[in-house]
Amino acid sequence: MATENIEIPGTGEQDTAPTALAEPDSELETLSATATATASETPTETSETETEAGAEALSAATTLVRYYPVAPGVRLNVRSGPGTDYRIVRVLPEGTTVPIYCQRPGETITGPYGTSNLWDCIANSQYVSDAYVKTGSDGYVAPRCA
Repeated sequence: MATENIEIPGTGEQDTAPTALAEPDSELETLSATATATASETPTETSETETEAGAEALSAATTLVRYYPVAPGVRLNVRSGPGTDYRIVRVLPEGTTVPIYCQRPGETITGPYGTSNLWDCIANSQYVSDAYVKTGSDGYVAPRCA
């Protein structure tokens, strides 16, 4: 047990006293005390944003999303669904790489990488024709969209 020198009040005499209240009787008590001390040093509240970020990080860690280049020199229309009848939600600039979260069949399109009816979901309700994305495959490279 560790001790420290203390002055006995009113006497001017020195004595020794334990630096801790008591020695733990077991390894379990030591671990419990360490966990309690550590927990008191860390924040107990977690914001909703931190929770969501943690969930997204966990999701990203368990689901591998690959990025693929769009055909060179192409400004690619991103549509709200898998076909040219769907509205354009944005246009990707030249030299963009896109994540493919899932793929689904749709309108058949001919582009720099061949003819395909596959559409790549690059964000929530945002699709690009697979014929304009260099995946290195004529088939699915990601799960089918639900």
